[in-house]
Amino acid sequence: MYKAKINVTLKKSVFDPQGKTVLDALHSLGFQEASKLRVGKFFDLNLKAKSEKEAEKEVRAMCDKLLVNPVIEEYEFQIEEDGKS
Repeated sequence: MYKAKINVTLKKSVFDPQGKTVLDALHSLGFQEASKLRVGKFFDLNLKAKSEKEAEKEVRAMCDKLLVNPVIEEYEFQIEEDGKS
């Protein structure tokens, strides 16, 4: 059993209106030191795989087929062995 932690963010070239809204709200609350806020998605996924390499292959396929919009988003992930079977 493996655990994947997947971070999805908008590409740097894509405007992030949600990030802008959150940053403006922080400023209105007095947090003037906050800057360049971007909002993304996080997936925490358990999966059965025979090896870490197979788990990586499966996670990449899941991201490419469903979890990520490759036109506007990019992703990175980490795989770790989950001792719970």
